[in-house]
Amino acid sequence: MLVGTSIYELSTPVPVIDEAVVAGNIARVQSYMDAHGLAFRPHIKTHKIPALAEAQREAGARGINCQKISEAEVFADAGFDDILITFNILGAEKLDPLSVLNTRARLKVVADGRQTVAGLASQFSADQPLTVLVECDTGGGRCGVQGPTDAFDLAKAIAAAPGLRFGGLLTYPKPSSEEAVEAFFSATLALLAEAGIDCPVVSTGGTPSLYSAHKVPSATEYRAGTYIYNDRAMMRAGHASLDQCAMHVLATVVSRPTETRAVLDSGSKALTSDLLGFEDYGLIVDYPDARITGLSEEHAVVDLSACARKPEIGEKLRIIPNHTCVVSNMFDAVVFHHEGVVTRRLPVAARGRVW
Repeated sequence: MLVGTSIYELSTPVPVIDEAVVAGNIARVQSYMDAHGLAFRPHIKTHKIPALAEAQREAGARGINCQKISEAEVFADAGFDDILITFNILGAEKLDPLSVLNTRARLKVVADGRQTVAGLASQFSADQPLTVLVECDTGGGRCGVQGPTDAFDLAKAIAAAPGLRFGGLLTYPKPSSEEAVEAFFSATLALLAEAGIDCPVVSTGGTPSLYSAHKVPSATEYRAGTYIYNDRAMMRAGHASLDQCAMHVLATVVSRPTETRAVLDSGSKALTSDLLGFEDYGLIVDYPDARITGLSEEHAVVDLSACARKPEIGEKLRIIPNHTCVVSNMFDAVVFHHEGVVTRRLPVAARGRVW
């Protein structure tokens, strides 16, 4: 691959990233957060690339959000020192590397139960304490304590542990639930204030509700990842236009078995099998009436019956995936371009990190 060549000379399948669109997405979201006085902490799960996290930080982001210790280690190696890991961490095999990481970065983690807190407390000491936020289920139905009283009780347990420091409250809410999030946070903050417990951070997040972040006045911080690339799901949610989708998966038509069927070289190992409520597996930009109806490991089957114009064997097509974050984790590297001309190739440094 040579810088300066056309993306259509690349071997496929390959994710191609539009430099201008990425820059625009970063600037637009950071501007919104700045206007509303919210600290912005990007989630690196979407790109897993230190150079992009650095661009987010240079735009004004305050720290990063990781999901796994091994991801955080990659970014600590790259010089990032304000790292939040939003996952319950259990077991000596994870707590040992976590304690090492805590000596290298201003680390924060989450917990939603006493067992998790007890495990963390057993690993850390007052000379190198670990900051822990209470994760709250404000309606998302995933992890999190179930009510303000539970959040308050767990915060007290964290604050009482010599090796831990209570860092605040955190939620990953369901979209468009700002009223419920604010009610949960404000009730918990009242309990903490009455007990004299300081709550430095109140963190919420999610790209689907990103531009409603200001509707949670108790929040001090917002987290989002998908916005940097955007994808078909974000288009459907009304949070991105076609022109704001920075990642395309470039694929080649390798077969035309019938007049109405094409087969691409981008199966489930290149396009995510996540449907996310769609009935097909991505939007073909050049043929929007075509439908990717099925994926096997190496093949994507495309229904062309609604297309007046149909692709030929050997033609390379751009696909907007349903879920861009998963695509990032399936490739060793991604190629960046400006107006279709290759500018750089970057390794996906934190891909494949299980823990």
